[in-house]
Amino acid sequence: MSSSSSQNPKNPARSTHKDRDFLNHLEAYLAKRDGVDKVLKISRYATKIILASSLLPETIPLHRRLKSFESSVGVSRKAFRLGKFVQDVNALRSSCFDSREEIVLSLIAYGGEGLYYFVEQFVWLAKSGLIDAKHLRSLQMISAWAELIGYVGSIGLKIRDLKRIAEDEACVRVSIEIAIGRGDRCGEEEAKIRKLRAKKFMKKLSVVQDLADGLMALADVRDGQGRLSAPILMSSAGLLSALISTHKNWLSC
Repeated sequence: MSSSSSQNPKNPARSTHKDRDFLNHLEAYLAKRDGVDKVLKISRYATKIILASSLLPETIPLHRRLKSFESSVGVSRKAFRLGKFVQDVNALRSSCFDSREEIVLSLIAYGGEGLYYFVEQFVWLAKSGLIDAKHLRSLQMISAWAELIGYVGSIGLKIRDLKRIAEDEACVRVSIEIAIGRGDRCGEEEAKIRKLRAKKFMKKLSVVQDLADGLMALADVRDGQGRLSAPILMSSAGLLSALISTHKNWLSC
């Protein structure tokens, strides 16, 4: 899940992406914590795919360097999660609930993700050597369970959102049919349809991303056991998630 920031339509820096200068856009993207984090995520899982595919023999120096790089990036990414749990606290505070089901799903989603980000701070401190490493295993297991639970709630919320979008789209289609029957123009309704389709596409991408991340969390909970925990599958899921989140963050900045 990701929190959305408000956009100021009067700000020239937030013009349409087609008109926006690429380097200015890139600067704005990399100025965000999530922007740098996703670049690191792509680098890490692309490296993991190379290592898992056995393209490079383990005996050559490049293999050892890539393995060291992947491990270092993994620890570095945890530093970007410092204080990130606050966004989940604020998301819960600002949420408007329509039903008990939505309340429960929101508590699971934001609560699970918030606990995950909170515990990850201590995982980073343990891997950095500030906290005794004997606590690392327990912290990682708590983190993995919290992350998995959070994704279950997040997927549930997004499926509800997709149903609402489908209902809105059906209503607009009815309006278009009525307008056509009367011989009226329906340019505004057609614009709404395009926006709803784009919104639905991005929401579906978010569900795919959550499924990929959830699969990796499940593998962590199972301690890498089972077919679903195969290194090449996990690496591919991580890269897919990274590319989707990079695409979403690029469009939002």
